Amino acid sequence: MTAPAQAGPGRAAKAPKAPRAPKPARTPLSPRRVLIDLVAVALLLGIGVVGWWPSFAGGSYLTAAIGGVLLGVGIALLCAWRGWGILSTAGLTLLAYFLFGGALALPQTTLFGVVPTGETLGALSAGAVTSWKAMLTTVAPVAVGDGYALVPFLSALVSSVVAAALALRLRRVAWALIPAAVHLMLVIAMGVPDPAAPIAQGVVFALVAVAWLALRGLGEATDAAVSVAADGSRSSALRRRRILAGTAVLVAAGLAGTGVAAATTLAEPRHVFRDVVLPPFDVHQYASPLQSYRGYVKDHRKDTLFTVKGLPEGARIRVGTMDAYNGVVYDVSDKGIGSSGAFSPIRDNMSADATGSPATLDFTMDQYAGVWLPDAGRVSRITFDGSDADALRRGTYYNESTSTAVATSKLRKGDSYTVDTTMPKTWTDKELEDLDFGTVSIPKQAEAPERLDALASDTVADAKTPIAQVRALVKKFSEEGFFSHGLDGEALSRAGHTEERISTLIGGEQMIGDDEQYAVAMALAARSLGIPVRVVMGFYPDKGQKGTFSANGDNLHAWVEVNFEKAGWVAFDPTPPKDKVPQDQITKPKVVPKPQVLQPPPPPQEPVDLPPSVPDQRGNQDGPDNLLNIIGTILAIGGSVLLVLAILAAPFIVIGAWKAARRRKRRAAALAADRISGGWDELTDRAVDYGARIPAGGTRSEEAQTVATALTVPAVTALADHADAQVFGPTEPTTEDVDAFWREVDGIVAGLGSQASWRRRMLARLSMRSLLGGSRLSAGVQGLRDAAAERIRRPGTGSGAATGGTGTIESTAAKTGGTRTARPGSESETP
Repeated sequence: MTAPAQAGPGRAAKAPKAPRAPKPARTPLSPRRVLIDLVAVALLLGIGVVGWWPSFAGGSYLTAAIGGVLLGVGIALLCAWRGWGILSTAGLTLLAYFLFGGALALPQTTLFGVVPTGETLGALSAGAVTSWKAMLTTVAPVAVGDGYALVPFLSALVSSVVAAALALRLRRVAWALIPAAVHLMLVIAMGVPDPAAPIAQGVVFALVAVAWLALRGLGEATDAAVSVAADGSRSSALRRRRILAGTAVLVAAGLAGTGVAAATTLAEPRHVFRDVVLPPFDVHQYASPLQSYRGYVKDHRKDTLFTVKGLPEGARIRVGTMDAYNGVVYDVSDKGIGSSGAFSPIRDNMSADATGSPATLDFTMDQYAGVWLPDAGRVSRITFDGSDADALRRGTYYNESTSTAVATSKLRKGDSYTVDTTMPKTWTDKELEDLDFGTVSIPKQAEAPERLDALASDTVADAKTPIAQVRALVKKFSEEGFFSHGLDGEALSRAGHTEERISTLIGGEQMIGDDEQYAVAMALAARSLGIPVRVVMGFYPDKGQKGTFSANGDNLHAWVEVNFEKAGWVAFDPTPPKDKVPQDQITKPKVVPKPQVLQPPPPPQEPVDLPPSVPDQRGNQDGPDNLLNIIGTILAIGGSVLLVLAILAAPFIVIGAWKAARRRKRRAAALAADRISGGWDELTDRAVDYGARIPAGGTRSEEAQTVATALTVPAVTALADHADAQVFGPTEPTTEDVDAFWREVDGIVAGLGSQASWRRRMLARLSMRSLLGGSRLSAGVQGLRDAAAERIRRPGTGSGAATGGTGTIESTAAKTGGTRTARPGSESETP
């Protein structure tokens, strides 16, 4: 060490500080590379964005999802251009989330649809965690108006920031494919079992990924190996081969992806988190509404069940629509797309393809109670009022194909709601004259009674057109049958619509029944002829009445709907008029009480020997299932949160793992001298992370001088001399020498951290400058190969040749940063 200069007698002056090396100019981003990277990232994330389509039943979420992608790409580009680190990028992402999340994902909470309010910030803060649970615990499709657009926005924002940042900052672009693939898998896992376009998604994702790798990543190593002074024809041929090879890979990937995707798609349906957390809504847990027909007629004949305001003239209130018969009850069919059992949560803009006259109806419940929600027409929106509004809104489902709604929380007295609907056109027989039956899918059902098949065939024998066949069946039942509810003072008429009851209806001397039996009988007769028909139960007033309507058991009806092409479902009433009653039927006798006569008490009876009671060993049947459901819900929510945290922490994990792997590789090098060189490289890399600017191609002494000046660590100068002595010394360093050298390195690195602030230490740990600078170990290995090649070219020259070789090898070592390649003593002993 040089003694400090004397400033005067008995007084020492401080040594002048060496001037800090000027910061090198930031390497500008190549416009071509930036364009390729950002376009590729946007396309890969856009493929995942498409997967949300079935979850929202349309593109209402696209504003939030595409906005998230554009925001994320822009943030990554800005931070890469300015050279900002990971913490700055994360902070800017968080700021963008709160500034733009309301306008893109929660516009209903903002001011003028743009300015975030206190409600917006609160919803964004809570939604970052709770929106994932809400998305999984709600039956799809979901509505943007309920805040579910926050999920595609947040996932697109975080994934695009991470993917674009990795693509712009790292030389190997394959790292950026990880967040893009994670985003696609997240969309699939949180989506629905019926995907949007699984084959197209998989194939396009593979093609874009392979094309991106071919354009930006795969050829970099080959390009670096070609000298700038090489023959131009050789470079052109290399580029042509790369283009042809990339094209072949793309074609092969596309064909393979299409075949594999088609095979797997047809083999088994997709399984998603939603099926585990929340099983699909099953309407079959509720009884068919037609089973309660006679009960409402008997118990609430004059009671007001509910009132409707704004009902147009001729409109009908629908309670349930049924198209499946099993011989016992007419019910909705099994769930499936477009079936009467396919219910989805209510949302805005339902029945978007409805045509007709718009209407707004206000319903208020009175004595009506149940899950089947009365409505009319083709509903576009249902808005609930009152204290139970939120529970009803979340628990109500609607079937667009049957215009039927179910409220799982059950309607009660005082509940009210508004229905925005479209009343379909009323078709006349003349307008239906030239129309054929529709081609809708009708589920299979139990066979109708034989007498009903023969009755249907005979009835339509002379009908020439589809509408004529329907009118013939309507006329058969309405004109030849008689009406009776089977109440006191009326003709005998049993309730129900089982196969036996329908056989009795048409097999007796007279047909006697009410809407329940006649609607089912006509539906079964029409189905036996191949006519698409279904049964509907609901209410409608007398002809000419409109405005406010009070529903009761007396105006409860059941009718049939037949599907005609272009016209859709058209209503028909096969029930005879109420005043058409049988006159020669024995009515139910009224009970006349007889005078009571005191009777002697009955003789005492011996007790009956009852069998011994058997204890109920079934236990709680719901306990294990409920516990499993709760555990599954907790695991799914926890997994979703961990997945989001993993995406956010991905850059930190990647950088830390990369540095740790490189340190292990240096520490475990094959040669002891290489482990010494690796220790010095580890020290200089840490110094680079703390801000030192080490010029390329310098010796260890020059590097030590730069580190000592920039970070005020004078001990590195002696450590550099120690490293040179160990690497270029006459003997191989021992294991103890290597361990001691690495302990010195670790001590200096620890000293760098102890002198820096917490923020500086975090920035150094997350810095990528040392990673992007490349590994000196690979350069040292290349120097070793060059030196070995030089010795083979000049063999057997004794000590003089060895000495000359040593000079060449030492020169090579200096070029490679001081990596040991040969020892002069050992080389001169070559026989």
